[in-house]
Amino acid sequence: MVGFSGLGMDMGTLSRLSSAKTRSISPENFTGEKGRGGMAAEGTGAIHARELGRGWKISPSIDMEPGELRTLADIEGPGAIQQMWMVTNSQKWRSLILRIYWDGQEHPSVEVPLGDFFANGWGIYAHVSSLAVCVNPGRAFNCYWEMPFRERARITLENRDGEPCTVYYQFNYTLTEVPEDCAYFHAQFRRTNPLPYGEVYTILDGVQGRGHYVGTYMAWGVNNNGWWGEGEIKFYMDGDGEFPTICGTGTEDYFCGGYNFDPGSIDPRKPGGYTEYTTPYAGLPQIIRPDGLYNAQQRFGLYRWHIPDPIRFETDLQVTIQALGWRIEKNRRYLPLQDDIASVAYWYQTLPTAPFPALGSRDALDVI
Repeated sequence: MVGFSGLGMDMGTLSRLSSAKTRSISPENFTGEKGRGGMAAEGTGAIHARELGRGWKISPSIDMEPGELRTLADIEGPGAIQQMWMVTNSQKWRSLILRIYWDGQEHPSVEVPLGDFFANGWGIYAHVSSLAVCVNPGRAFNCYWEMPFRERARITLENRDGEPCTVYYQFNYTLTEVPEDCAYFHAQFRRTNPLPYGEVYTILDGVQGRGHYVGTYMAWGVNNNGWWGEGEIKFYMDGDGEFPTICGTGTEDYFCGGYNFDPGSIDPRKPGGYTEYTTPYAGLPQIIRPDGLYNAQQRFGLYRWHIPDPIRFETDLQVTIQALGWRIEKNRRYLPLQDDIASVAYWYQTLPTAPFPALGSRDALDVI
């Protein structure tokens, strides 16, 4: 239905006409109404346009006070959000909580700290160049996950920080009929710090309904010396018991890397060490290396999008990953790790959305 329904286009259907209507919400048009953009008489840019007047970038952004919860978009459907762009002057991205509600549901289908949603979980800018998420200089968050809805879409942002912040945003969407077989976009954040010894980290659990899993982002803080990425990711679906249907072979393997993300491990002619990469479907865009004085742990940001290979489920889904390294001894043994691990799971499913686990307090989410 791509191109015919108006939900989205690709290069092969870009020339096809559609009856879908294109709309956009930003601080210059809070409701996205036709012919009502750039009408503001006051806003964050008014002082700069004082000699130019209305229509000259009067309201490019919003200011949010500490503790404020703001509805950024409230759209009557049917339609689909096609692109989201957001920038903020704050880098306390774990204190800015993005939520999205579909079709009047009480519980959000998306509840994720702002940076983690855009594959930047550590409060430090990392360039990301992928099909689903792009993060561009300086600190510009872009999302291209297609998000169809039938009755209503509501997007909110909460400022949990103790300081005010300025937020720029633009949500591009279409108003069009939504095919019956389109599911609803979901994203859920989790964090365990530290992971108890011998326990497996849960990326996603409690999903009920039919759908498909489309992506993982992880902010992984390593609390030990040595290699940390031996753990296997596992997908339990549709009534699986002790053993999953899908079992990976290692953390770097799941994120489409290999051999410790280290080109020098197999080719001594290449520089050794962890190497950043960002590709359409997978990447290690962020490596925060200790400076020998204050930065005690290595920290990594990784993403894997299942766009050409979605993991489909009929009734239920659970996703886990092992935190596993090596013990330093002659006859090597695995070492269960006690790391600071946060994740975002991205998936589509039918409604209703089951309530998510409690997000945790501002302090519990803080990057320490």
